[in-house]
Amino acid sequence: MKTASPTPRGFTLIEVLLAMAILTVIIGAIYSTWAGVVKASRVGQDAAAAAQRERMAVRVVEEALTGSQLFVANPNFYSFEVDKGGKVALSLVSSLPRAFPRGGKFGEALMRRVMFSVEAGPDSQKQLVMRQCPILMELDEDERLHPVVLADNVRDFSVEAWDPTANDWADTWVYTNQLPKMVRVILQLNDKRITGGSSAATPLATIVGLPTAGVQASWQLPNVSGGGQPQPNSGNPGNQNNRNNPGINLNPRPGTRSTR
Repeated sequence: MKTASPTPRGFTLIEVLLAMAILTVIIGAIYSTWAGVVKASRVGQDAAAAAQRERMAVRVVEEALTGSQLFVANPNFYSFEVDKGGKVALSLVSSLPRAFPRGGKFGEALMRRVMFSVEAGPDSQKQLVMRQCPILMELDEDERLHPVVLADNVRDFSVEAWDPTANDWADTWVYTNQLPKMVRVILQLNDKRITGGSSAATPLATIVGLPTAGVQASWQLPNVSGGGQPQPNSGNPGNQNNRNNPGINLNPRPGTRSTR
């Protein structure tokens, strides 16, 4: 006697719904993990970009300070100014390399006045900007309206010069016809785009020792002997600097010759 084979059994509606629910939970967990990885990667990239931008901004200020120049006979053109409460935080004349930011605009005019200041930017944020112009010339319209933005989201930017009289750092340099021996630069950015809060990043500080000193007025003219003929003066520290600084009006006395 033969028995009937059992009828094939399919999935019930409850089993299908349960499988779909389990699959939805698994997909949700995978998506949450992927979103967390993407967010962490974005935060890391923003933090790295902000830190790199901060280092580059300070590096530009260092480069300008390293090439600083000052001729005492022309204080109006070569003044060195540090003023934390002023519109311009740092203003100096520097012999800049050709690779300096926006250097191609000025061609062979390597001796330029450089000014750093903190100004209002978009979204009520502060920006560290830089303007420059060839010495003996004024800022053109492009520099006034479109300066180089070195850093945004600036919380604080301070420049301090070492004052040997007070034996301390000074945020205002009153000896504008002299170069300080050392300058301390501090830049601090906001962390809003990194953490989403209002905390500030750790300040980045550096101390720059200026390798030059103000060239005295007597050094800007060669030694003169009888007959008004200049004598060789290879040991004069002003000669080398004068060759690199055209356009200096020294108003020489009769019988002397300017190193211009």
